[in-house]
Amino acid sequence: MMTKSLSSCPSGQNNLLRTLSDDDRAMVSPHLKRVPLNKGTFLEEANTPLDIIYFPVSGVGSTVAFSKGGRRIEVGLFGREGMSGSAIVLQGKQSSNETFMQVGGEGFALEAEKLSELMAQSPTLQRHLLRYMQTILTQTLQTALSNGQAKLEERLARWLLMCHDRINSDELHLTHEFLSIMLGVRRAGVTVGTHILEGRGMIRAKRGRITILDRKGLEAEAKESYGIPESEYVRLIGFE
Repeated sequence: MMTKSLSSCPSGQNNLLRTLSDDDRAMVSPHLKRVPLNKGTFLEEANTPLDIIYFPVSGVGSTVAFSKGGRRIEVGLFGREGMSGSAIVLQGKQSSNETFMQVGGEGFALEAEKLSELMAQSPTLQRHLLRYMQTILTQTLQTALSNGQAKLEERLARWLLMCHDRINSDELHLTHEFLSIMLGVRRAGVTVGTHILEGRGMIRAKRGRITILDRKGLEAEAKESYGIPESEYVRLIGFE
C-alpha cells in the first residue's frame, strides 16, 4: 500500500486518545464506549446541542456547511486521527454545521457533558484537545484557500488524498453526487475532474468507486493545497 501522511495512525485505534498522557488516558478510558459508525450516521446536527462526542478508529467523518437556500459544501474531515464535537472543546455546546460519516467505520463514544467535566479537571487534557482544534482550523483555512484559488482537478486531488490518508485501502467508495457536495460543484464538474486525473494515470474511476493508482502524482497535482494541515497535526499532536 502507498505511504500516506497519516500512516502512523495505528489501525483500530484513535490517535488523539492514544497520544494522551498516561494520567489523562486513564481518566478518559472508563467513560468510552465502542460503537459502530455506519456510513451516513450523523455525529452532529446543526444548531442542536451535542450529547455525544465520537473518536473514530476507522472510517471518515465529514463536516458540511450549508446555506438556508440549500447550498452545501464540505469544510472539514477527520478519521482515526481526530474527533467530532469541536464545539464542546471550545465551550460552544453546539455547531452551526452538520457532521456525518462519509465512509463507515467504528469508534468510541463519550458523553459531551462528561468530556466537559474531564477537561475542567485536567488542564493537560484540555490543552491536548485545543491543539487538535488548531489542526482543524488550519485544515478549514486551507480548504477555503483551495476552494477559492485552486483548479477543480487540484481540489479533487487534495480531497482524495485527505480521504485516502484516513482509510486502510487504496479504494474509495464514493459517488459523483457525493463528491459534488463535498467540492461544492455540479456533478458534471466532478466528471470532468475525475476524467482529468484518470487520464493522467493517477486514479481509476468506476461507478461509485475511485481507486488511487499514483499517490505521488496526486500530491503533485494538489500542489501546495495539500500538506500544511497534515504537517501541523504532526507538530501539535504527533504519533506514539
